[in-house]
Amino acid sequence: MEAKFLEREFQARKAAVLAECELAPQVFEDVVPRLEQFMEPFVESLVRKEQVGHALTFVRGLVSDVEHRNTESIAYRFGQDRMPLQWFIGVSKWDDQPLRKELSRQIARDLGDSEGVLVFDPSAFPKSGRASVGVARQWCGRLGKIENCQVAVYLGYVSCHEHALVDMRL
Repeated sequence: MEAKFLEREFQARKAAVLAECELAPQVFEDVVPRLEQFMEPFVESLVRKEQVGHALTFVRGLVSDVEHRNTESIAYRFGQDRMPLQWFIGVSKWDDQPLRKELSRQIARDLGDSEGVLVFDPSAFPKSGRASVGVARQWCGRLGKIENCQVAVYLGYVSCHEHALVDMRL
């Protein structure tokens, strides 16, 4: 009886927390100018004007109300042809190193502390096929067994001020 009560209590609290996490899509429209300002130092390293536009569109799409956050859905959400955005994200050559350096610079400036620490966190996610990079039969913590999955290692920085994701690798 006690276990059923605790389970109901847990489910009710979980539903309440999830409801608090939901925002109206219009909230994100108010964020767009700030997001574009935030992205300015990151897109400076992109060579062509179209690349800057695609980067802004893609990031806006990631925080938008599209149900599936892929290049096709994002392009259509903003009334664009999907091919140029897909080409930018999946095929075109651009160096991501300056973007990573800018992120590290901002984290050091805003969160840096002499007692800050780096945190490495491996995380696996199941994959049904073998076409993606790094997919193999390996331990998948989410499933609690060895299964076909992909593993990423995330690097975070934590200080008394805040925490931030710094980098990741498959």
